[in-house]
Amino acid sequence: MHRRTSFTILLLAALLLSGCTPREKPAEKAAGAASAPILPRMPDGKPDLNGIWQTLNTANWNLEPHAASQGATELLGAIAAVPPGSGVVKEGAIPYLPEAKAQRVQNFANRRTEDPEAKCYRPGVPRATYMPYPFQVFHTSSEVFIAYQYASATRTINLKDPIKAPFDSWMGWSNGHWEGDTLVVDVTAQNGQAWLDRAGNYTSADVHVVERYSMVDPDHMMYQATIEDPAVFTQPWTISMPLYRVIEPAARMLEFKCVEFSEELLYGQLSKSKATTSGDSHHE
Repeated sequence: MHRRTSFTILLLAALLLSGCTPREKPAEKAAGAASAPILPRMPDGKPDLNGIWQTLNTANWNLEPHAASQGATELLGAIAAVPPGSGVVKEGAIPYLPEAKAQRVQNFANRRTEDPEAKCYRPGVPRATYMPYPFQVFHTSSEVFIAYQYASATRTINLKDPIKAPFDSWMGWSNGHWEGDTLVVDVTAQNGQAWLDRAGNYTSADVHVVERYSMVDPDHMMYQATIEDPAVFTQPWTISMPLYRVIEPAARMLEFKCVEFSEELLYGQLSKSKATTSGDSHHE
């Protein structure tokens, strides 16, 4: 009995020293390590985020869960319809303050003309990430530059010592750092005019966004953004979604300069007024 007890103790000690549990064989442990994805890495050892990426979801229509519905205009029929989506808000619903939720309802009612996307304005962060257009990442050890196809928007993420934003802007100011293999980006100084989606969800100029980019294999990243804005929300909340690398052999970023498509919406009334005034003068 004493010998059996001593043998059991020695066996458990050997297993602990080898890093295996009693039910995990060394061969199984080695196989698990071998199956872990090998990430592309920069010379400094950090994951290499370079490439063209895109989401595949309906977050740009509405971050929250939603059924299919009529779009902002019925004139285009099903072309402008809203596709259904299960939502990307981890908490399920966005925690609006009562007065801010009333503004969101008003935004939705006026979305055809008031959504900054319709006017070809810069989308802001995090919306730029999940619009239905690709974006390209240029990654060095000191900064990350992101070029978005929509409206030719761009942003630079500083990876050195944090720099205070010199002014507010549509895309805000980004300072980043690495936590293991995750790129964490602190975004401030947005101007508060961008919306979060076509459903009228929005933030104020006080918004603070913390993004997390985590590569899970060479062609996929998990994207997470925590949004804090005491002027609009009762508490911080988080969205999460995968990003997919565009792997077509001839993949490249193409221009989508949408200003010319928004001119009638923005300035049509001015041109019509001018034409009417000119016509009246000619008639006289």
